[in-house]
Amino acid sequence: MAAVRNPDEFDMLTLPGWQNSGPEHWQSRWERSFPTMRRVVQDDWEAPVFADWSRRLTAEVERCRRPVLLVAHSLGTSLVMRWAQGMPVSTVCGAFLVAPTDVDRDEASPDSPVQGFAPMLLRPLPFASMILASRNDEWVTFERAAAFADAWGSTLVDVGPLGHMGSAASLGMWPQGLVWLGQFIASLP
Repeated sequence: MAAVRNPDEFDMLTLPGWQNSGPEHWQSRWERSFPTMRRVVQDDWEAPVFADWSRRLTAEVERCRRPVLLVAHSLGTSLVMRWAQGMPVSTVCGAFLVAPTDVDRDEASPDSPVQGFAPMLLRPLPFASMILASRNDEWVTFERAAAFADAWGSTLVDVGPLGHMGSAASLGMWPQGLVWLGQFIASLP
């Protein structure tokens, strides 16, 4: 039987999506509850540019002194997917990816404020990962999220009909999400 891991063993970096995560979002609530969890703050939440967001993530990972666990939501999952393919990630031991966004579909729109996150890279991630996908997410179909999980080598969790799992879902502290996070942490080597 594997030893249970303690979340305090990690520097957990939260990666919100487009427009950030407000005070009632589960990421914000988790940050207030876990002393080793902090947000990667971006300069521009309204018009995200991958190169800028990537530089900020790299700087935050380099500041960490313990193994790094990325806790991403929405566009934050696309940040992880692209960043991991081109950066030295030796200190990152895992990524907990909630509600991936299909930037191939969304960034193709001429009025999209999101730049440089597409195309979706369908190659294995260089660290353990878990994807939580909803059956009625407006930003990605469940089938597409399952294809991401397969390509990235991620464990896929079907969370049922929870929409995009952001503030609008009113998840509060999201206890079930914490259970899945705990299961993911326990599975890490």
